[in-house]
Amino acid sequence: MEEYDKSQTQELTLNTCSTVAQGAVQIRIKNSQSSGDRLSQSKSMVLQESDLPQKPISRHRRNQSQHNVLVPGGSETLEPLVQLKGEHLNVAKISESGKKQRKNWTLMWSILTSDQLLLYKERQQETSQQKPGSKTDVVQLCGAFIEWTTEKSSRKNVFQITTNTGSEYLLQTDSYSTASKWYDAIRKTIDSSVRTHFLLECLFLLSIGVSNVHPSLSNMFGSSKLKHSTSDSADKNGVKNRLKKFIIRRPSMKTLQEKGLIKDRIFGCHLLTLCEREGTTVPQFVRICLDAVDKRGLEVDGIYRVSGNLATIQKLRFIVDQEEDLDLDHSQWEDIHVVTGALKMFFRELPEPLFPFRFFQPFVEAIKIKEPTHKVQAMKKLIQELPKPNQDTMKLLFSHLHRVLAFSRKNLMSTQGIGIVFGPTLMWPELDAGNMAFNMVYQNQIVEFILIESRQIFNLDRK
Repeated sequence: MEEYDKSQTQELTLNTCSTVAQGAVQIRIKNSQSSGDRLSQSKSMVLQESDLPQKPISRHRRNQSQHNVLVPGGSETLEPLVQLKGEHLNVAKISESGKKQRKNWTLMWSILTSDQLLLYKERQQETSQQKPGSKTDVVQLCGAFIEWTTEKSSRKNVFQITTNTGSEYLLQTDSYSTASKWYDAIRKTIDSSVRTHFLLECLFLLSIGVSNVHPSLSNMFGSSKLKHSTSDSADKNGVKNRLKKFIIRRPSMKTLQEKGLIKDRIFGCHLLTLCEREGTTVPQFVRICLDAVDKRGLEVDGIYRVSGNLATIQKLRFIVDQEEDLDLDHSQWEDIHVVTGALKMFFRELPEPLFPFRFFQPFVEAIKIKEPTHKVQAMKKLIQELPKPNQDTMKLLFSHLHRVLAFSRKNLMSTQGIGIVFGPTLMWPELDAGNMAFNMVYQNQIVEFILIESRQIFNLDRK
């Protein structure tokens, strides 16, 4: 039987068959980043010459995978992960699933495995079986984040681990070399878990025969050249070339949008951009909502004052953002307050409000005018200076609110009530210098005044 030198074997073993049967994937990574670097899960996948293994690769096929794949993600070679078997570290858990906790430092016996950091109150012997109940905490490192910190503690050599569930741990030791050793080992483990997840997803998609996997990705893992190459050098160069092609052939954002894979959203989109996309001067969603309220909501008590069910509002928002066919007459939108809630949310989430930022102060100055006729003319002039989408949307909205006001005896919505609801929804300053209450008074007054004088300002009586 042939013998081999394990120390010279650099591999990424992807046992596809055993992955399906047992979920077993072995990934071994050596990362060359310095100990002070912050973990980044969005590294470049472009391979440099320095990224390739420099040591000769063993020719014994039984000790290597038939898929010698370089892990995308930066300058790394492949070797066994460092697993620290046990050492005392000072540990403080400062957050549990996002909920802050009192910081209490505790000396913990720490053991690093391939995907977890195990913390014990008592020292554990490697050769002996661990005592039942002695394990006090398990830090899951898959998807975690690690960084050095000087803000969370006055102690030296402190680094923080944040798990993907929002739990936060501080680890510290007085020896910088010890702290650096643990930081590097944990960072490599986290880095490995990210790539493991990526490769598992790729293998799973290919194993079940998904037809829409990117061609370059499919070739990278499924090419017969990779499976039956004549030499390790050919394997290495083939994988490198396929990775480079995969990066180069990635579709641009514009291409993905044109193919409908990434859709522009309605909520949170700039008003001008949305109207240009739809070829209108008033967003279609605004028209649909106002028509629905005109049809079955004008006499509903507190039509814009009462809040709708937030979960249902978010469901409506999701459907709109996915550009699915929207029928507000459907029974699931029976509560008209869901429609009015979604409409208010649309205006609140505009990157720039319906009353643009540069017009905020001019409108405030206009509302301060004492003489009513001059005030109306000042307001009308400012509105006419607005961009066409803002002006037309504002006209349609205020004409609708004027109809709502006509049913005030039944819906109990007054001009003051509408002003309170729509003031901060339709306008706010770009920079709020601590005058929120002061600005809100003017916001409400401006909306209320425009609503009262809407016939004259928007020429609503003109045929």
